Amino acid sequence: MKRTQSKILRMVELAMLVALVVVLQLLGSFVKIGPLPMSFVLVPIVIGACLLGAKEGAILGAVFGVITMVMGISGVDAFSFLLWEASPFWFVVICVLKATAAGLCSGLVYKLLGKAFGDKYTYARTVLASITAPIVNTGIFVIGMLVFFFDTMQGLPALFPEAFGQYGNAFELVFLGLAGLNFVGEFVVNLVLSPAMVRIIDAVKKRIKI
Repeated sequence: MKRTQSKILRMVELAMLVALVVVLQLLGSFVKIGPLPMSFVLVPIVIGACLLGAKEGAILGAVFGVITMVMGISGVDAFSFLLWEASPFWFVVICVLKATAAGLCSGLVYKLLGKAFGDKYTYARTVLASITAPIVNTGIFVIGMLVFFFDTMQGLPALFPEAFGQYGNAFELVFLGLAGLNFVGEFVVNLVLSPAMVRIIDAVKKRIKI
């Protein structure tokens, strides 16, 4: 009976976090640093990854990726739409892969550190898990842009001189114009909110005794 209740509780928690991911991603599309939206959605993904596990973190990340993909295909996000037109297949792959991997890796970091140190260092585990998400998310994005969208990135300064004219090549554009500021923003948000994540995770774990 208790096992069934625990499974139901985990499903409810996952459903609530999925809903939060959807809401934050939709709202976050209107908060941008440069041409890319801020991913506040990484916060509930990290909470889910630490509280429920790496698999659930990957599920939450996949939801984030699918929403990003839909917003790009529909034209809500202009930059993502440009990538969709350039290469639909790789756009879909990168959207889903980077977000899913961010949730998965965050959960794995939290779990592996837990096996190594036990429950003594919850704060450190949560902080490291929380900063893993933006590192993985941005890292895969950067690789994808340079490997599969290099020509598109190379042509952006000429196509949009007001927005990207200051960047001389694709590497500068991707690292400085696209990923740089956005990554710093996501990293700081996750790092600042880490103490709150720790309290949430501790409180929930004590309540459900896991």
